[in-house]
Amino acid sequence: MQFQNTTLYCLACLVLLPLFSFGQSHPINRVEPPFWWTGMMETEVELMVHGENISDYTVTSDHEHVTLRYVTKLENPNFLFLTLDISPMAQPGMVELNFERDGNSFEYSYELQARKQSSARVQGVSSEDFIYLLMPDRFANGDPSNDTVEGMHQQASREGQYQRHGGDIAGVIQHLDYLKDLGITTLWLNPVLENDQPYESYHGYAITDHYQVDARLGTNEQYRELVELCHERDMKLIQDVIYNHVGDHHWLIQDMPTKDWVHAFSDFTRTTYRVTTLFDPHASKADRKQMTEGWFDKHMPDLNQDQPQLANYLIQNTIWWVEYTGLDGLRIDTYAYPDQQFMAKLGKRLKLEFPTLTFFGETWVHGAAVQSWFTDPSPRKDFASHLDGVTDFQLYYAIHHALNVDFGWTDGVNRLYYALAKDYLYDDPMQQVVFLDNHDLGRFYDAVKKDFNKYKMGIGFLLTTRGIPQIYYGTEILMDSPFDHSNHDAVRREFPGGWPEDEVNKFHAEGRSEEEQAGFEYLQTLAQFRRQSPAITQGQLTQFVPEDGVYVYFRHHEDQTVMVLMNQQQETREMDLHRFSECMRNHTTAKNVETGEIIESLDSLSLPATSITILELQP
Repeated sequence: MQFQNTTLYCLACLVLLPLFSFGQSHPINRVEPPFWWTGMMETEVELMVHGENISDYTVTSDHEHVTLRYVTKLENPNFLFLTLDISPMAQPGMVELNFERDGNSFEYSYELQARKQSSARVQGVSSEDFIYLLMPDRFANGDPSNDTVEGMHQQASREGQYQRHGGDIAGVIQHLDYLKDLGITTLWLNPVLENDQPYESYHGYAITDHYQVDARLGTNEQYRELVELCHERDMKLIQDVIYNHVGDHHWLIQDMPTKDWVHAFSDFTRTTYRVTTLFDPHASKADRKQMTEGWFDKHMPDLNQDQPQLANYLIQNTIWWVEYTGLDGLRIDTYAYPDQQFMAKLGKRLKLEFPTLTFFGETWVHGAAVQSWFTDPSPRKDFASHLDGVTDFQLYYAIHHALNVDFGWTDGVNRLYYALAKDYLYDDPMQQVVFLDNHDLGRFYDAVKKDFNKYKMGIGFLLTTRGIPQIYYGTEILMDSPFDHSNHDAVRREFPGGWPEDEVNKFHAEGRSEEEQAGFEYLQTLAQFRRQSPAITQGQLTQFVPEDGVYVYFRHHEDQTVMVLMNQQQETREMDLHRFSECMRNHTTAKNVETGEIIESLDSLSLPATSITILELQP
């Protein structure tokens, strides 16, 4: 394989930037993971030791319950990989590693901590949850003192769309009660690890240090505090993780352990984004190679997960963050692009250490069969991914179509019916993450042309259909920008009131317009109802073929039945409800979830134009 950055690699080997002092003279700059734990299910951990010509040293250890199993040297002399086998008998404390070269020696003390055991840690995410996705840099600036961090490339400037705007973890912490009051149970933050790039990296997807929270967002300790504060409020946290690529200023790209650490071609080659080549029985080898090994972008080197030390590094890093913080779930970015055998190995290892951890993959693809191939189990592949669920783009497409296209045989709300009819492709449809928009898409309120009735229909469907619902920050206050590739600020602009100098604060009711408050209250009402509804969070979905622009479905559990009626037509519909008797059973009255109105007869119902009606059936 040809190496694209040969000059960078050779120069970087000569330039080392120590991050801390060990209090004695030796060449070690980094050891990663920085510490580990006793009591892990997998007893081995592989340490990456980085320092000038560190591979010249012989390493030994005489710890009673920790064995130095392997010492691996790669082509770059600045790296050693040490495999420690930690016996179940090992106790928390220091493991002394002895380094010797030409009669000179030094000791490095590696820390083993006690693994934390608590039922409140690593709770997992399920269909009982409601996810709120936010971009930390654009949500709220709770600590202006970290807007400027000496030595880092970009500092906060609210003027530029590709600049950092100053939002941080402290800002999220300060608004946890706002989110809980809204009815949110789970936070998903775009990546918070260091992205010290000289150009656009506020989004978090160009990591430059896998073991440090970006200093402009906060600290490792603050991130762990965020998880703990969520748990105190009966909320959860999802970490956004990336295995496909890193930023080109990552220290491991500046000084790579091996030339094949990243995929490289003779000239810059971008991925085709054609995920079908992974399973297409007719796919060419060239197409599959470019899909999996091409770079996502010019400043995002594509990692080679076939390289064993890199694969181990990525897996251990995720385990480290879960154990360190106690976070509850993972959202895996660009899930289709890394080596799928590696992803399966990752999933197996995560489930071994954290059986309750939930992780779902971003599968921005077209077609239910394509999307379902990544779920676990899938009869269309010869390995188990251990993936709990995926981002349900097929239902996303169906929602937008249903609200913007006139009713027809396969159009309008029929698109929702057909999308859900394909749930036979999934082992557990309830694990799929359903959404209306996100940080890569136009905002939902703009997509429905700022039609408030359609907004309610989308929110109503999201919070009553099967799966795990997710909204994007600001949806609750009708933030409405379209996606524009030339202006990312459109969908990633700041939450009004998140900065001390903001003139309007929409975190509070008095800062919202009448329509914004109505949107907030509607979502809040349904979210809080949903959280207490066994029919929606645990129950079966039964749908009826849409007729005349009206789509009716039920969520039912032994203790509750919820009936949902969507009328996409622009005129009122008078509905005879006897068609739905198999799901209505002995129910004779109902309560309107939105208004609280009691409906005394379920023989017929008047459905307003362009509306969704959600009823809790009564005996």
